[in-house]
Amino acid sequence: MTATLTTPASAAAPGALVGAGRRARSRRWRLVLVVLVVALLAVTLLTLCVGERSYSPVDVFRVVLGQHVDGASFTVGDLRLPRALTGILVGIAFGMGGVMFQTMLRNVLASPDVIGISAGSSAAAVVAITAFSISGPALSAVAVAAGIGVAGVIYALSWRRGVHGTRLILIGIAVGAMLDSVISYTLSRAAIYDVNEAMRWLTGSLNSAFWPVVRPLAVAVAVLAPLATVLSRPLSALQLGDDASTALGVSADRSRLVLLVVAVALVSVGTAAAGPIAFVAFLAGPIAHRLVRGSGPLLWPAALVGALLVLVGDYAGQHLLGLRFPVGVVTGVLGAPYLLWLLARSNRSGGSL
Repeated sequence: MTATLTTPASAAAPGALVGAGRRARSRRWRLVLVVLVVALLAVTLLTLCVGERSYSPVDVFRVVLGQHVDGASFTVGDLRLPRALTGILVGIAFGMGGVMFQTMLRNVLASPDVIGISAGSSAAAVVAITAFSISGPALSAVAVAAGIGVAGVIYALSWRRGVHGTRLILIGIAVGAMLDSVISYTLSRAAIYDVNEAMRWLTGSLNSAFWPVVRPLAVAVAVLAPLATVLSRPLSALQLGDDASTALGVSADRSRLVLLVVAVALVSVGTAAAGPIAFVAFLAGPIAHRLVRGSGPLLWPAALVGALLVLVGDYAGQHLLGLRFPVGVVTGVLGAPYLLWLLARSNRSGGSL
């Protein structure tokens, strides 16, 4: 009788432990998400309230609700609010697109900054600015189309009975180097005014963030971010390797192609809106991974981390460093040492997230 009673309990114990572990991981993931959302809201409020002229949170909320407040309606409503929203949307696009690349290729170095996707958008934009005097929405369209086109070229060159992550990264680095040469040559031949305009775009900046930029960017992110969320299951399966993903019913090559298109589109629309803000796509995923510690999907934590990196970097560059620096300069200073550390560490860990 005693054995009959103890056997079910001992059999249920492993299941109970697994269930408790899953609940704990789920709680941690939700907690990290809530903390990131609260931090993002706090930084957004700071950027709206504090600047060369400060306004109270009450005045800011009134402006956001559409009320007229002398001085604040223009400064907050027409300057700071579209800049903050652009920073958030661009950060979400870079963070989510970057972690999709890193996860599906199983290598933290597989960031759009590193493998040439951002360089494709940048090269096309520089040529469009200096040779054809293109600006505004047309320049954004050129940057998006070029990013998608370069990604297609890299994918095609990497194909050999499937796409291997290391091969794609190496080919992407080579393509990026060639595109950087195109950028350098184009700038050396351009008129000085066009060079100044191109350099402002290349640095990565929110200085052109006005409502005409926010609206198409918001529509693009509103379409692409939910689509990326829907694709999170095949993304998680690909992280286990092609054989394991196939065993789980996920077609590795087809899923990788669809994920690549969505990730490239996210990075390209972000680049088109604010230029190639350095290292945001590269840093967001690893930071999010260390926060959640494998307790859930990385897409939205990485997106929120990306938004925080852009907003904090822009605020620091505008108000905390004595001189005004574009956000791309600030994130570049933060990202370069991390890349060097990661390259040293990847020799031991294989470079995976």
